[in-house]
Amino acid sequence: MRIALFITCVNDLAYPATGIAVTRILRRLGHTVEFPERQTCCGQMHANTGYRAEAMPMVRSYVDVFDGYDAVVAPSGSCTAMIRDQYPRLHPPAASVAARTYELSELLVDVLGVTDVGAEFPETVTYHPTCHGLRMLRLGDRPLTLLRQVRGIDLVDLGDAEECCGFGGTFALKNPDVSTAMLSDKCARVGETGARVLAAADNSCLAHIGGGLDRRRSGVRAMHYAEILASTGATS
Repeated sequence: MRIALFITCVNDLAYPATGIAVTRILRRLGHTVEFPERQTCCGQMHANTGYRAEAMPMVRSYVDVFDGYDAVVAPSGSCTAMIRDQYPRLHPPAASVAARTYELSELLVDVLGVTDVGAEFPETVTYHPTCHGLRMLRLGDRPLTLLRQVRGIDLVDLGDAEECCGFGGTFALKNPDVSTAMLSDKCARVGETGARVLAAADNSCLAHIGGGLDRRRSGVRAMHYAEILASTGATS
């Protein structure tokens, strides 16, 4: 299968290791992965704050860049939800490529029929289901199904897992007190697990929670689950 990687802004600018991890996983499984260099922001921040007209050039660009691929994979539930949910309404010609855009676990489990990607990660891990993946994409247990097949992993349940971490993109900027309170609750639940690694499908949420965990000197590392799936041995 010829697959395009849509890296997303946060990963491109701050977490390039996540995109590399996605590429390694898919190439390990025998697929061709390409990175179209003309890709841009998906326009989610613009559309979600009322600037739909300003988002339209990005929507059209996405269609132009990605329309020729069998599938597009994004290591972000948030951006994938923007493309699948809002693109067809903002720009009907985008419906076809939007339908072929998948969050990583959807592509692996639903499209490729894979649950064991040959990973090894000897750590205690807990998983936070981020809101867009949980409520808009309805990823369900797909990420956990993949993580459970990782050799050496000790996967522990996160209490109140489905509660938002308080990030929500611009929500954290507009409502800092509420966001901080929600973050405090999430960090407390992570601490109760005894895990050394917190995994999730969105690095934006992981940055938010990871910052809170660091300020608590918790010793817990925030890590995109794709990087766990790409691992083949002991972590540093």
